Amino acid sequence: MDRRDFLKSGSAGLAVSTVLPNGVFSASPDPLRLEVSSYLLDRTAALFDGRVQIEGVEATFFEDTIGQMNSALFSGTGTRAISEVGLHPYILAFANEGFRDYALLPVPLLRQFRHKSIFVHAEAGINSPKDLKGRRIGTPGYSSTSLTWIRGILEDEYGLAPTDVTWVIANKDSSASEAGAISAQEMVLTDGLDIESGPPGLDESQLLLTGEVDALFHAATPAAFLEGDPSVVRLFEDVRGVEQNYFERTGIFPIMHVLSINRAVAEANPWLPKAVFQAYSQAKQAAYREKDRLTWATDMLPWYGAELEATRHLMGRNFYPYGFEANRKTFETLFEYSHKQGLASRVLTAEEVFLPGTLAFSE
Repeated sequence: MDRRDFLKSGSAGLAVSTVLPNGVFSASPDPLRLEVSSYLLDRTAALFDGRVQIEGVEATFFEDTIGQMNSALFSGTGTRAISEVGLHPYILAFANEGFRDYALLPVPLLRQFRHKSIFVHAEAGINSPKDLKGRRIGTPGYSSTSLTWIRGILEDEYGLAPTDVTWVIANKDSSASEAGAISAQEMVLTDGLDIESGPPGLDESQLLLTGEVDALFHAATPAAFLEGDPSVVRLFEDVRGVEQNYFERTGIFPIMHVLSINRAVAEANPWLPKAVFQAYSQAKQAAYREKDRLTWATDMLPWYGAELEATRHLMGRNFYPYGFEANRKTFETLFEYSHKQGLASRVLTAEEVFLPGTLAFSE
């Protein structure tokens, strides 16, 4: 039932003046006023600037960091009806802490292949994943989404278990300005691991530079690597080829962040989840069109167009799909990784974490 039919039916059960959680007013002939937290990305830009709107909603978009968005949701202090959230922190909050205030929508806002996120010291003698066994690995947050993917891939693809290495947890995070403070759900540790705390004052990239660790697992690229320091290199030299091969074999495009919605707001406005999904899909389509018509000129990369064509050849024109079925294997793989690594208390199911009725959404 869409918003207009819902309102005509009188099934809202709420007066116009009723106020829902997060300061959102109940369904009425007037637009529903709500707030949204998200990164400003190419696929969300049309929502931020108003080119695409959520039907029946007067939305105010706030740009925020993932650490802050995670902590706001899970601490109960969040004021946004809709928010981007880290997928693995959400899994842990749901499975281990009984968190139920927000449900997921099948809109994976941020995805990254993670082979690129494994860095090693050039003098450490690490030339392949098997060479990581027995080594010291630095990271700022053990149970972050990116680290959970990296560990799962290394164990599945190369036989390297989390117990095969020593984990050194940095006291500082070099990406804090972009990602925000690490949430509690990104610092969960498990029994049976060899874990140490890094020296005070050193972030994870400094641990690698000083030789305190042999390798670094982190979503952020170390500053030394960006600056061309020859002592820091990627484990996989042909990382693009390795990641493309991984996708060809598995069909997995790892999901980092996903969209979530306040359950009380969604239940009071049953038309809203579909309207949100459609708006985010339209915004992503607008980004695709801009890539075709303009980005080849506005982006400084000289072979941008060739890269876009190559990506579509491998992954299809809709290479960033929304909807659960298009991403079933990817979601379920992370559910399994989390439990296998001793982080989530059980393997979650889609029916639990996604808002009822949204698993059929597709674009």
